[in-house]
Amino acid sequence: MPSAQAQLMNGTDLARALIDDTARRAAALTRDRHVVPALATVLVGDDPASVTYVRMKQKRCERAGLRSEHVALPASTSTAQLVDALGVLSADPRIHGILLQHPVGEHIDERAAFDAIAPEKDVDGVTSQSFAAMALASKGFASCTPGGIIRLLDHYAVDPAGMHAVVVGRSPILGRPVGMLLLGRNATVTYCHSHTRNLGSIVSAADLLVAAVGKPNFIVGEDIKPGAVVIDAGYNAGNIGDVEFSSARTRASLITPVPGGVGPMTIATLLAQTLDAAERQTTAEE
Repeated sequence: MPSAQAQLMNGTDLARALIDDTARRAAALTRDRHVVPALATVLVGDDPASVTYVRMKQKRCERAGLRSEHVALPASTSTAQLVDALGVLSADPRIHGILLQHPVGEHIDERAAFDAIAPEKDVDGVTSQSFAAMALASKGFASCTPGGIIRLLDHYAVDPAGMHAVVVGRSPILGRPVGMLLLGRNATVTYCHSHTRNLGSIVSAADLLVAAVGKPNFIVGEDIKPGAVVIDAGYNAGNIGDVEFSSARTRASLITPVPGGVGPMTIATLLAQTLDAAERQTTAEE
């Protein structure tokens, strides 16, 4: 008999619904308070992939009724110059959210640049203050990919409470914050990374697995616990995730495809949080 197939967690459809909802809210804010929500994107250099990502985000802004403003800086931009540019945007009342496209170049202190963004405009959830808010379950903006993952779990009625959640990856904008968000939902969280010993045995104990290591097919299906929920947040060349999809799908109960799972939710969450920021800032000005 053929093995059972896990249900796909369709991020594309959920993201579309979230963008449509954001568009309705943006139209209401513009109509009722004469405020057009605005997202500023900042790009250092001309890396082709980054240029493509920024253009995609600008198009999604248009669809959601948000204004986008792009700041293109040369690859030679210093940390001080980038910090100054982000400071100007942070002080501009016409801008409600700021996205610094990364990577920014090895010569730039990325943490200093991220922390130059005003927390109330950090709709990408990259500042130290935003991470603290995620860790302490206080008011702030979630990193967009982790935030999108939580939205996916909620949509598919996956309650992390009591689950053993294993996060493979510890980047400051994905692995670490998603673990904090899951801990806030009362999951028991284990972080794994490149120095973890006996990774397969730890993965095999996961009720909920988040793969965010950036290596194609790094996690094989035979290590997946039967019935586990698998969130593949990796994206590698050739539309390949961090999880060996075909074998994992025969063991998991729910799984995100690559593409069409986590990726669309990242951008949709960015737009929704930009609208949230615009509403908060407009209310604060009254």
